[in-house]
Amino acid sequence: MQGKSRARTIFGGMKPYLRRTFWVLALTALIGALPEPPALQGERGGGARETAIPAAEFSRIIGEFSETGGYFRSDNLVSNETAYLHVVDQLRELGISGGAYLGVGPEQNFTYIAKIRPRIAFIVDIRRQAVIQHLMYKALFHLAETRAEFLSLLFSRPLTGAAAPGPDASAEEMVAYFARAAPDNLAYRRNLARIRTTVIRDFRIAIDAQDQASLDYVYGAFRDEGLDLRYQSGGFSGRYGGYGHPARFGWGYFPSLRDLILMRDRHGKPGNFLASRGDYEFLRSLHESNRIIPIVGDFAGRKALAAVTAYLKAHGLAVTAFYTSNVEQYLFRNGTFDAFAGNVAALPATPNSILIRAYPNNPRMPHPAQAANHRLTTLLQKMAVFVDDYRQGLYTDYWTLVTTHYIAPQGY
Repeated sequence: MQGKSRARTIFGGMKPYLRRTFWVLALTALIGALPEPPALQGERGGGARETAIPAAEFSRIIGEFSETGGYFRSDNLVSNETAYLHVVDQLRELGISGGAYLGVGPEQNFTYIAKIRPRIAFIVDIRRQAVIQHLMYKALFHLAETRAEFLSLLFSRPLTGAAAPGPDASAEEMVAYFARAAPDNLAYRRNLARIRTTVIRDFRIAIDAQDQASLDYVYGAFRDEGLDLRYQSGGFSGRYGGYGHPARFGWGYFPSLRDLILMRDRHGKPGNFLASRGDYEFLRSLHESNRIIPIVGDFAGRKALAAVTAYLKAHGLAVTAFYTSNVEQYLFRNGTFDAFAGNVAALPATPNSILIRAYPNNPRMPHPAQAANHRLTTLLQKMAVFVDDYRQGLYTDYWTLVTTHYIAPQGY
């Protein structure tokens, strides 16, 4: 007891940034002592690697890195960010490629991952349901060789007839087909069983009754709403919520999944991950090698990002891009932004590492870089600039964060 008391006294006396450093070093030592994951080798799918992280290791990472699930007020089954493609050209021009990708939220991560082509990606979300949804997506990538098959499984709408889109169909052709197709309940039940089996048997993930209820709810939402599924805000309650609320938020409608798939970049070119066969094949290969890893975590928490930091350092990887959406807005509200900044500062990074943010405009405080007809503005910022600005005390609130030393989309 005396030894434990002394340890608590010493640890409790550390300053917050020293405690974070202590945990990162301890986790680095622990992870570094584990067997090295398989070396990356062999090209496939336009740049993804063939050799997989073993399923048991994938499952262990999710279990050991994750924190206790938290609450978020919105039913976030699809993105609400119509400007997500506005920074894609700049990411390319800045040489943002390879390394490790960190992100949050649902499917918009797939587009950024497809464009950046990282060696590994971690999706960190405070909601356990988000992890279950990403495991559902992972199962669909494993089961579907083509984009049309992926959407067929996602929407429980079988591919039938001569009009069924083939491997090289455009996004418009696929959307037109699935807009006409009706959901099939038999296909839904059969596919749900395949997804569950794939997650449990192939990914080695234990699913309890609550996880099963979450999977049923999420997959059922895509069956019922199809391309019309939207981000939902307000009226959310409980762990799994409900997707029947009106999709209106203040002064603008949220985009549908159809809108997001058909969205174009600032040059008028389609850019969603489902618009490109090469992008889809890269993502599928990365999923098949277990290198897109969803974990439950608070950006300001002590465990999840510290564990990711330790893992990346132990395996010689630096963060190339960290997509935060507008999570920092809530961290300021909760008084936990300082802890988040400390977690970012601890991440292995290069001078070129980038943050990707989405600022939700409103009529009273539109962002200077807001594009017409877009409710959110997507911005970039160098991670090194963020850390330096934070240490100088430049961020007093969310507004100063998003308007200080940001990189605006070109042409807006």
